[in-house]
Amino acid sequence: MKAWRSFFSSRRTGLLERWWLREVVGTVDYADVVDRVRDEGGWNGHYVFMTLMSGGIAILGLLLSSPAVVIGAMLISPLMGPIVALGFGLATFDSEEVYRSLVALGLGIILAVGFSAIIVVLSPLQTVTAEIAARTRPNFFDLLVALFSGLAGAYAMVRGRHGAIVGVAIATALMPPLATIGFGLATGNGTVFAGAGLLFLTNLMVIALAAAIMARLYGFGHTLSPQQTRLQATLIMIVFLALGVPLGLALKQIAWEAVTSRQTGEIVAGQFGRDARISDLQIDYEARPLAITTTVLTPALVKDAERSAAAALTLSLGQPVRLEIDQLRVGSGDAETNQVAAARGPARGLAGERVADKLALVSGVDREKVLVDAERRRALVRAARIGTADLATYRELEARVAHTEPNWTVELVPPVLDLPAVTFDKDELDATGREAVGTAAWAARRRDLALDIVGGNPARRAKVAAALGLPEESVRMAAGGARLELWWVMTPVERARP
Repeated sequence: MKAWRSFFSSRRTGLLERWWLREVVGTVDYADVVDRVRDEGGWNGHYVFMTLMSGGIAILGLLLSSPAVVIGAMLISPLMGPIVALGFGLATFDSEEVYRSLVALGLGIILAVGFSAIIVVLSPLQTVTAEIAARTRPNFFDLLVALFSGLAGAYAMVRGRHGAIVGVAIATALMPPLATIGFGLATGNGTVFAGAGLLFLTNLMVIALAAAIMARLYGFGHTLSPQQTRLQATLIMIVFLALGVPLGLALKQIAWEAVTSRQTGEIVAGQFGRDARISDLQIDYEARPLAITTTVLTPALVKDAERSAAAALTLSLGQPVRLEIDQLRVGSGDAETNQVAAARGPARGLAGERVADKLALVSGVDREKVLVDAERRRALVRAARIGTADLATYRELEARVAHTEPNWTVELVPPVLDLPAVTFDKDELDATGREAVGTAAWAARRRDLALDIVGGNPARRAKVAAALGLPEESVRMAAGGARLELWWVMTPVERARP
């Protein structure tokens, strides 16, 4: 039986190999492909001009945080040619081609980085935008994009569809990382410089390796390279292995981050019921301890979820973790709807876009962070810290947006800031005190947290509790000093189910 299986297996393998050699490899015009690879991967006036223009467009798109402009830079970037030529040179052990492509690539990198840095120095815009930050840390998906792009680029070159090389540059995004390196150089930002450099190097190595693999599959080997010597092959392999060291380190880090992200999502989700959904998960891998923030859309708030998840993550990841979970209470069955709304960003329709724009502007976050339910005309945003703004400022910002959009329910969730001081006229709240209590009650409702009323005499504490108008489980009172103060209770309020 094993013999028959071995026979049929080898027979199928042989048929496939013969088909590949006859129908695929046999149809390749090797001389024409080699000539085109050399033309695309060389140094000339066209390459210099397009590199400068692509770098200039890329850095402007990054400074303006405009994805459309960044894509324009990718479209005209000529860097794919030298990288594919490098891959073919490695596949054929052609030291001359490897040298030519490395020279063209190195000079192109210097031109792009230098020109981008000059534009940044002359520009009044020198802040790290979302587009810049997105290119400071390679991840697993960047690796896959580079791999697929390298395979597609090499295929296009071999099959005579070299015009598609330009389109492939959209996916690989080689020029934007170089422009980001220029930004880091011009602003002295070492984090941006190093992160973008690692992303570009990862893309370069993966694309070159993918091109080399594709070239070998199509029959390009050392027999197509003139004046091939054993010494040349050895030197090329040494260079390739040396370049592969940083790629290996990057892959190790990428793999660790991918595993960490998956485990974090599973552990956080495990603290809640099946109807809960994670809307946003952000991990700062450079922070010590590891900083994780996430938003969970849940029909029922879970007490001590943050502490339990942090303990489980510390045990699972083998290092200390600082975890912040923002629990947003939604109706049963609404978690999926809100999660989709968050992924889509602003709601469809002019009204939803208008409300999302206003809330993003006043809350200091990107528009994609605004949750909009167009059907129920409800918008919610979790605001960022804005300078010295206090809770009263956030309450006023929400009121302004709500006033301009009377048909919408607008909710702005403020950050956890100091609660306002409560003032009295004898044992009665004065005007300032009533406003402070109103602001505290508003913040407690938005954040779904309880309040402690500490200090003062019992009569004053009772009056403040009544003025807050919050459910009994949301207010606690305790004796203290002569001055009455309001404090946060940093656990979500557990609501009784109806």
